[in-house]
Amino acid sequence: MRAKDVMTSPVLTVAPAAPVEEAVALLTSHGVTALPVVTEAGDLVGMVSEGDLLRHRVPVDRTAHMLAPPSPALDRPASVAEAMTPAPITTWPGADLADIAEAMLAGDVRSIPVLDDGAVVGIVSRRDILRAMVRTDEALAAEVQHRLDEYAPRWTATVKAGAATVTGPFGDDTERAVVTALTRTVAGVVAVHLEG
Repeated sequence: MRAKDVMTSPVLTVAPAAPVEEAVALLTSHGVTALPVVTEAGDLVGMVSEGDLLRHRVPVDRTAHMLAPPSPALDRPASVAEAMTPAPITTWPGADLADIAEAMLAGDVRSIPVLDDGAVVGIVSRRDILRAMVRTDEALAAEVQHRLDEYAPRWTATVKAGAATVTGPFGDDTERAVVTALTRTVAGVVAVHLEG
């Protein structure tokens, strides 16, 4: 499975000069955890996440501590450019989801922008990957069956532990290859077996 199969597109972005309050409003109103920071020319210059925006924004409540800590002055960023993480990890539409998941874990990020020829064309989040990969066998079987029925309704699909078995008559090797390819396109299918 590839980035293009699960990415969110079009992408919600924010400008570097935007006030942090605008970024917070976008994150909270759209239920996302990070935004690509894009210039007017369309260049990706950073990512701004919930963590970036939360940093230096919450003052210490002196009444919550037995011994009141000193009150450090909060150096609060005013613009997205001041709060963002520059030079984010990126990927491309044809990237393997396994590689993207590994990059997310290694870089401790929750989402990665997808670039095509330097332009942000999508974004992949941990939630997108989980939604695509963690599906019940019944849901996978139903989707495989639907795709096969659209091609030619003469096979039966079952799925166990992510492995799909397609039974029925197969005309030739080309048809077997087509059925295998159609079945593999279903997100979450880990193997394909043909019987018949």
